[in-house]
Amino acid sequence: MADGTAGNLNPYDDGAGNYYPLTKMNFLVTVDSVDGKAAFSEVTGIEGTVDVIEFRQGNSNSLAPQKIPGLVKHGNVTLKFGYTTDNAFKNWARECVSETRGAIPRTRVQIELIDINAGSPTTVKTAIEGTKVWVLVNAWVTKYTAPDLNATQSEVAIESVEIAYEELIIPN
Repeated sequence: MADGTAGNLNPYDDGAGNYYPLTKMNFLVTVDSVDGKAAFSEVTGIEGTVDVIEFRQGNSNSLAPQKIPGLVKHGNVTLKFGYTTDNAFKNWARECVSETRGAIPRTRVQIELIDINAGSPTTVKTAIEGTKVWVLVNAWVTKYTAPDLNATQSEVAIESVEIAYEELIIPN
């Protein structure tokens, strides 16, 4: 303990001040309007881009245009999950893609990167709150894909949903 390494509680700090990155294999997805639980095997497509607008005034001394930021756009996020008997998440997805739906039920979706070396997900959530979290604001399901059904294979039935959203809150 005299050298300061024996009391180190961070599993990603080797004691010499070098930190290792978190692995991406453990994560938690929370949908505000969904009461039940769904375990996801894959989350892809979290992204935000800014359009570039090129503008040049007619009396400019430069022949090159100025570049100014335009609209912010977000791609859709795809969640893949094994077929489950808890239908709360699927009910939300069904409400969004139903032909007889009313207003599209938009909600907040939170995706957290979990450090398995720090203990249970609730311990980790308390420890890293706000540092490894992506939040999708006004999210709704835009596409549902049922699992492939093949009696000659013994695989997990994987469903997927594609989620559109209006705003992305990126971790600090």
